[in-house]
Amino acid sequence: MSPHDGLEKFRITVDLHVHTVASGHAYSTVEEIAAQASKKGLEAIAITDHGPALPGAAHLFHFWNLRVIPRRIAGVFILRSAEANIVDEDGTLDLDDELLRKLDVVHAGLHPLCGYTGENVEQNTRALLGAIRHPLTDIIVHPGNPSYPIDVEEVVRVAKEYGKALEINNSSFVYTRMGSRENCLVIARKVKETDGLIAVGSDAHFSSFAGEFSRAVEIIAEAGIEEDKIVNLNLERLREFLAGRGKTLQLQDDEV
Repeated sequence: MSPHDGLEKFRITVDLHVHTVASGHAYSTVEEIAAQASKKGLEAIAITDHGPALPGAAHLFHFWNLRVIPRRIAGVFILRSAEANIVDEDGTLDLDDELLRKLDVVHAGLHPLCGYTGENVEQNTRALLGAIRHPLTDIIVHPGNPSYPIDVEEVVRVAKEYGKALEINNSSFVYTRMGSRENCLVIARKVKETDGLIAVGSDAHFSSFAGEFSRAVEIIAEAGIEEDKIVNLNLERLREFLAGRGKTLQLQDDEV
């Protein structure tokens, strides 16, 4: 399958990785993002603002109060989520379990200036494995980041064992984490080999970038990932993934 074939084959209608102004370094509101997502035919978006360990990021009250956001805006379902920061080598997250249980989807990843100070493959791998083994984590974001090299085989193996998804992050090929492509292709191929799970995220920090997956889709197509292994292919597939993790996604129709 060529990358072009993949662009034709995959129709991803859920963006699980979107940031609002609450992250401190993003520039759009929930309503602005939902409006763009609606124009692009997305079924749902997850509001994944950064946890409080990242300088300038959302306060804890932001995550507690996500319940006030309507479940549907402009026809797009709004998922309550967070991009939790890994703060140490054990994979500890910067949001506590009581709060994480209230979220629809929990992302976790390594970011600078958040307390984590690992400097080598062994430390980075241990940190990601700790986050993967956290019972409330669903998705590990941008594991192909060249700033945090990992033992890909071990991370993919444990993610498969725990039923977690590894993200191929579109922004990593456009705006940030330059040099990620080779790492992400290695990860995607290993996920394919082990029959694991992939999430595809735009990592949008501006509304018009929501639902932009083309560069990430090139990677998963090249790796031979099948549709049923993409946890956010559509809303029904996401429900199945979360159900397998003991979560029930209930989306009422209170729309604005």
